Amino acid sequence: MDETLLVTERGQLLEFSYTDMLCYAGPYSPAGVANAFKVMQRAFAALSPNQPPQRRSVVIRTAFQGPGARDGFEAVTRAVTNGRYTVDPALARPDRGRLLGDFVFQISIAGRVATLLLRPGFVTAEFIDLVGNSDRSQAEEAHLDQLKAQLAQQILAAPAEDVYELAD
Repeated sequence: MDETLLVTERGQLLEFSYTDMLCYAGPYSPAGVANAFKVMQRAFAALSPNQPPQRRSVVIRTAFQGPGARDGFEAVTRAVTNGRYTVDPALARPDRGRLLGDFVFQISIAGRVATLLLRPGFVTAEFIDLVGNSDRSQAEEAHLDQLKAQLAQQILAAPAEDVYELAD
């Protein structure tokens, strides 16, 4: 888990770990932050393979509404602050089912675009059901926190290309 993301800003190389991103986001959405980390790993390798991208050249559009992912992207790219982060429900892929349909991320770097889709096997129906239940009991909230932590660890333990596929 010593992996980092590299971006440049005003000629300086900036390095972000998952822990750095989680410190910015706070402890409530570790799985969302982990998703943002793997999305950027995959997208940066595909769109800017020979050098770290310019921090403020990264544009993110997604169907995913989770605050952890938003904060993870913001920590590294400042896309939310600069208006380069958009939640667009039209990007959802309902044909991928309720577990995967919203995990669609379109990343642009300097005019090059990649669409990334979460691979099956990470998000469970139990997780989606708990996240979607706005009237959770304390026990359910505690269980959801455990599931978030487990999902974050599962995502972080896998290579980015095993977590996110590049869509055609």
